[in-house]
Amino acid sequence: MVLSPLIAALAAAVALSMGRPVLFRSPRAGLHGEPFELLKFRTMRAPTYPDEPDAERLTRFGAFLRSTSLDELPELVNIVRGEMVLVGPRPLFDYYTEHYGPLESRRLDVKPGLTGWAQVNGRNALAWPERFELDAWYVENRSWMLDLRILARTATTVLGRKGVSHEGDVTMPVWVHRSDGSDR
Repeated sequence: MVLSPLIAALAAAVALSMGRPVLFRSPRAGLHGEPFELLKFRTMRAPTYPDEPDAERLTRFGAFLRSTSLDELPELVNIVRGEMVLVGPRPLFDYYTEHYGPLESRRLDVKPGLTGWAQVNGRNALAWPERFELDAWYVENRSWMLDLRILARTATTVLGRKGVSHEGDVTMPVWVHRSDGSDR
């Protein structure tokens, strides 16, 4: 309720700058791989031609929303619905789960979070293998004290706008799991 005025103002700004819909809805894997619809503020305009790169579609206002993580505020609805929690591995696309090995599958043992151990240790600047290692470490070591530590470090990470995007990408490159077991 406290954030309602900010959320309403951001929704209006998204509508004015990019039109409707205001929310980006994306299928993600939750606890035990159960699919749910992740909610975020839109940060990109509609494509003007097929296969237009995300970097060309990202608006200036959208880049601001991403760099400040304000685009994530609608995920509070996912938390209220019980699909997510404040701290846990970030939810990834649901189709990734079919390629998960034992390490990657560990992240599905807990509900996904608005922030997590990987986010405060590099965010999108991390390579996929590092990210999965950090998620697995969190699942094995989670506690209330660790969650409080992550929440405190999240504020510093977001305010410092660190790790918003992976080098050479708008956010994070698509995870590709190769048949030889390597990732990129």
